[in-house]
Amino acid sequence: MKYIGFFLTLAIFLQACRIDEPVEKMLSNEFEIEFKQPPSFGKPHNDFSSNPITYDGFILGKKLFYDGILASDPQVPCSSCHQQNSAFANTDHSLSHGVNDQLGLRNTPPLFNLAWNPGLMWDGGINHLEVQPFAPITNPLEMNESLENVVKKLQAHPRYPSLFKTAFGSDSITTQNIGKALAQFLGTMVSANSKYDQVIAGNAEFDESEKAGLETFRNKCASCHSEPLFTDHSYRNIGLKPGTGLPDEGRKIITRLDSDSGKFRVPSLRNIEVTAPYMHDGRFWTLEAVMNHYSGTPFQSSTLDPKLKLGIPLSQTEKSNLIAFLKTLTDKDFLKDKRFSEE
Repeated sequence: MKYIGFFLTLAIFLQACRIDEPVEKMLSNEFEIEFKQPPSFGKPHNDFSSNPITYDGFILGKKLFYDGILASDPQVPCSSCHQQNSAFANTDHSLSHGVNDQLGLRNTPPLFNLAWNPGLMWDGGINHLEVQPFAPITNPLEMNESLENVVKKLQAHPRYPSLFKTAFGSDSITTQNIGKALAQFLGTMVSANSKYDQVIAGNAEFDESEKAGLETFRNKCASCHSEPLFTDHSYRNIGLKPGTGLPDEGRKIITRLDSDSGKFRVPSLRNIEVTAPYMHDGRFWTLEAVMNHYSGTPFQSSTLDPKLKLGIPLSQTEKSNLIAFLKTLTDKDFLKDKRFSEE
């Protein structure tokens, strides 16, 4: 009986050690951590030449992504708005949802194939993946934290200094290395194994509706949502009627050009089946509503995209087939990839 207390104390101690064990030791090393570049995607905008992806850098970035330490409220980590089952978008709110239940100004975009984006955010205001996370971290409506305080919290943490030292060779934490770690995690989020990709590779076949939808897509949509990334990375005014709140001038906020008023980044259509709500302000909750917008009469303005002046003529059959095709862009493996999961 005299040993019971000892073994109970030992068990509690070992459990505590396991919980506080560095995340890189808790995860299986069977996961292959690398930046996989699909040949058809072309050269990425962010090539990681100055920030080579390593196992330790990836794991550190992943831990930061799921840790509320980056926010003023620990209940609002990056992952609170970017959830894997929705391709790292947020299906709960039309607009980003931050600290103190505040709503941001724009819809939370999904996260994948970011390395190919020359401009990030809806207005393209950030042009490099290593800098992008600092926007939501310091936004008072989102994570509402200062970079100075983030560094202080990480430096005082019992584990993070050693994780940074393992990843970058120094336990002195800097904003640069925070950005690099997050970029390594986010940059490996490559989505390129949907049914569409399997058909293109000759390993699957479309059904008749999907095949007809692809034909309609290539005739009426692909000039902006070009294959295989399903975006041309441009900024366009697609004729959305301004909302009742403060007007969002989109790309003009960055360029200060009147010609960019109301223009937003053309998003990729990959995984669109699971990333509702849609548009920069999350106004449409279904793909049917999106189709109805494009086939209807757009809101007229001086910056409306010329291709949309009269809308896009779409029959009900074409809309149905288009939606069937768009669902073939869902990458189910990506949505369940354990490399990107919290657990």
